[in-house]
Amino acid sequence: MVYDLIVVGGGLAGMTAALYALRAGKHVLVIEKSGFGGQITHSPKVENYPGTLSMSGNELADKTLEQILAQGAEIELEEVEKIETAEDSPVKTVLTKEGSRFEAYTIVLATGVKHRMLGLPGENELVGDGISFCAVCDGDFYTGQTVCVAGGGNSALQEAILLAEKCKEVIMLQDLPFFTGEQKLQDVLFSRENVRSYTQVGVTGLKTNENGFCGVEITHTDSPEKKTEVIPCDGLFVAIGLIPENDAFAGLAQLDERGYFDADERCLTGTPGVYVAGDCRSKNVRQLTTAVADGATAAIAACRYLNEMQA
Repeated sequence: MVYDLIVVGGGLAGMTAALYALRAGKHVLVIEKSGFGGQITHSPKVENYPGTLSMSGNELADKTLEQILAQGAEIELEEVEKIETAEDSPVKTVLTKEGSRFEAYTIVLATGVKHRMLGLPGENELVGDGISFCAVCDGDFYTGQTVCVAGGGNSALQEAILLAEKCKEVIMLQDLPFFTGEQKLQDVLFSRENVRSYTQVGVTGLKTNENGFCGVEITHTDSPEKKTEVIPCDGLFVAIGLIPENDAFAGLAQLDERGYFDADERCLTGTPGVYVAGDCRSKNVRQLTTAVADGATAAIAACRYLNEMQA
């Protein structure tokens, strides 16, 4: 069987691509390696998605999966290892680590990203329940409270600026002797009276009590005795980078210097019939709405390619 479209990745971008192609009458397979929904499943509440007053990220992911299944999508829980193309055939072959082989005329790569984590015990369990990655998504939940931000680059500074508008106090935690983000962002952030910072500190522990997350342990790396200190706070925003997982597809779509697919808002690659969508693509804004926009754009382009091929 040759599918019209195979979507690699079951986040919101990938599922939106599947939805648009299905509604255009195409035969679609979605391959996801772990769980459907992607990064949005880490959000306990989604309140910035049009038409949705409030729901959890898991609920949104489940509803979207239910929607594409109702439209006829097929799904496989496997990890794509390689995609092969041939100059004399429009068919692309998708190979998985589990040993499966699938074929399609078009591919949408919606592989997403993963947040770089601190690597601390108990960290994964606190994601969405004390640990967050997105001030736009989760900042309102900490209005009038104290939060820490781990990181010192542009992303960390931008997150902290948004949080400083809502929170009682924002505490910056940077492992280097200085902040690496743009000076203009530093000027804006550190002009706020409710912002203070530590440099040359590592986040070395997460504190909880009977009510859940309650603070972080930091280690002063510039002190000979490596002095530790506990900072009470209501939430921790981790902004130490994102990690794309696109290397396996570098032969199909060019990567930029950070490993993201080097494609603009048209979601095109250098390979006919192969498109990219979502956070895996090089872009300035990574939000739920931009992910689903990419999914729609990529699917429409794929359907156009299919229609022209079959004409």
